[in-house]
Amino acid sequence: MTVLTQPPSLGDILKFELNPNYTRETVTLLAGTAYPVGAVLGRITASGKYKLATSGGTDGAQTAAAMLLYPVDASGADNTGLVIIRGPAIVSKAALVFDATVDDAAKTTTKHGQLAALGIIPRDTA
Repeated sequence: MTVLTQPPSLGDILKFELNPNYTRETVTLLAGTAYPVGAVLGRITASGKYKLATSGGTDGAQTAAAMLLYPVDASGADNTGLVIIRGPAIVSKAALVFDATVDDAAKTTTKHGQLAALGIIPRDTA
């Protein structure tokens, strides 16, 4: 029997959102990677573009500022993406995708706290 694997979808990550007209924005994603659903993004201060939120650095992207709602391929050039930029919203902790530098429980907890400060609450959900 053939096993089919479906990539994560919006329903896997977003569990509650009060008002999409308020919580969502379209942003520019920095070229160089394909961003998956649930990517935790930081905003680069100098350019205003978004990339995966890192655990260090000084470009502004070290602070989680948004979460991507749909996959975006920005591997060749900057591209736009739809994000949750403010709450109230609840997202699944298990479905969040972090930069490779967010590589331990303490760093993950820090990113969860940064999202929560925006009203985007990561929860253990089904």
